[in-house]
Amino acid sequence: MSTDASGGGELDTAVTVTPSAAEEAVSLMESEGMDVDVGGLRLFVQQGGCAGLSYGMRFDNEPEEDDRITEQHGLRVFVDPASMNYIGGSTLDYESGLQAAGFHVENPNVEAECGCGESFRT
Repeated sequence: MSTDASGGGELDTAVTVTPSAAEEAVSLMESEGMDVDVGGLRLFVQQGGCAGLSYGMRFDNEPEEDDRITEQHGLRVFVDPASMNYIGGSTLDYESGLQAAGFHVENPNVEAECGCGESFRT
């Protein structure tokens, strides 16, 4: 794998990003005045929810040194090594509809999810 020239982690495709997810995230980042060439969306896993683990997302101005970095459709996604153990191979999508809109992680590692889809177990 190649090292990202901007100084953070490795550049790879451990997480797939759909065009709609990238478009929405880049739009949100730009509306907050963030530099989309350096900053990105941090995708992580945290303890919580009725199934044990839940996804978290936030914008970061730059990656951490040991992050895995995925860059697709103009969006950089940062994932820390511990979270990568749970979400490697996942797809980040953005869905919009009449009842709800938001980012969704399609994770092939999930063995069980809670009824509301907010938490999971691997």
